[in-house]
Amino acid sequence: MSLSILTKENVLLNQEVDTKENAIKMTGELLVERGYVEPSYIDRMLEREELTSTYMGNFVAIPHGTEEGKSSVKESGIAIIQVPNGVEFGEGNVVKLLIGIAGKGDEHLEILSQIAIVCSEEENVEKIVAAQSTEEILEIFEEVN
Repeated sequence: MSLSILTKENVLLNQEVDTKENAIKMTGELLVERGYVEPSYIDRMLEREELTSTYMGNFVAIPHGTEEGKSSVKESGIAIIQVPNGVEFGEGNVVKLLIGIAGKGDEHLEILSQIAIVCSEEENVEKIVAAQSTEEILEIFEEVN
């Protein structure tokens, strides 16, 4: 499986968001709209954040559900939200790139590892945050495959 589950409809550019909770909700709502998860998955995403922050460094957060949230996943999917002005994620961490994931079975591990490869390069994150089109963002992720 590749990141072919990432389509331009799954990417939102230039979003403004005021709180970490609203950022997670926005990411979850995009996964719901695209048919990847049940609405209850958003609550599991918020629970996950309370357990341990999904902030990954490099201005990136990867909100996802808890283990119990798996039953709310209809199919694996990714949602990417660009927040150029950033949103505070606690402890002085600012997030400019939200990557919401929903994985069927163990697929989330493969999705996470591919995202980690892209986002471990600070230059890639800067390009994604500065991207003016969804195509630019998709190209950066496709270069990894």
